[in-house]
Amino acid sequence: MSATTATPDIAIRDLSKTYATGRGALKSVNLDIAHGEIFALLGPNGAGKTTLISIICGIVTPTTGKVTVKGHDIIRDYRAARSLIGLVPQELTTDAFETVWNTVSFSRGLFGKAPNPAHIEKVLRQLSLWDRRDSRLMTLSGGMKRRVLIAKALSHEPEILFLDEPTAGVDVTLRKDMWRLVRELREEGVTIILTTHYIEEAEDMADRVGVIAKGELILVEEKTQLMQKLGRKVLTLQLREPLAAIPESLAGHGLELMTEGRELRFTYDAKAGRTGIARLIEDLKTAGIVFSDLSTSQSSLEDIFVDLVKEQP
Repeated sequence: MSATTATPDIAIRDLSKTYATGRGALKSVNLDIAHGEIFALLGPNGAGKTTLISIICGIVTPTTGKVTVKGHDIIRDYRAARSLIGLVPQELTTDAFETVWNTVSFSRGLFGKAPNPAHIEKVLRQLSLWDRRDSRLMTLSGGMKRRVLIAKALSHEPEILFLDEPTAGVDVTLRKDMWRLVRELREEGVTIILTTHYIEEAEDMADRVGVIAKGELILVEEKTQLMQKLGRKVLTLQLREPLAAIPESLAGHGLELMTEGRELRFTYDAKAGRTGIARLIEDLKTAGIVFSDLSTSQSSLEDIFVDLVKEQP
């Protein structure tokens, strides 16, 4: 599953995690993440996304397998590996009585980095936090607290940034700021791994997409190739007269009757040598069904994701 022949920023080999309760959170995960890419990890709740990130970041201990971060083993060379990583967790955990400036500066110090007020200022300005630098965290909105978590993750100038559901429950402005910042960081050479429920964000931002379900990585693919390979097209026919049911003579086409019988929907593989459209049109004519208009649409990454997860036993 390598993205490139160069040494990956993150190399995961046969990684598994079974908790004391016996629940298997991850099952033999193998994955390489290349330098400078944006990798989106998609999956339903409980699929193992947060467990995988937590292991790489040194928060959870794996049961079996090996992970290296820029060549540093996350267990044997923990400090070196962790110093390269910034993590924006899902939970809004902050010291309510501390100021924004002190919180972010303290986070930098935790990684043994010398004070750098210019860098802290840059990060706070990027996240529209500069005007609130002297505010106590308890006075901030949920969206502002999310920005502080991002600032903390960037305080020590990490080379790899993990964003675990970074825009869950936040306003549109923060989401736009977040993705603008992600693009800027990628231009600076930062490798970014994100999990998100907003699949349109992954479709817009990611270079590659991984889908995880029930602890197994079921697919890793370049986003554009994934869309081409698995993307379906839908042909929608506007009927001149509504149908009460699809005639038996058309049963072999897998049609769906929509909009109270006013539309017929036909799904086909756009890459196939024969799409079946010509045969469908001929069969419609034979059945005496007349359509007044037709349109096509491409399936989205969300459609593909839902189909993949449905297929898992």
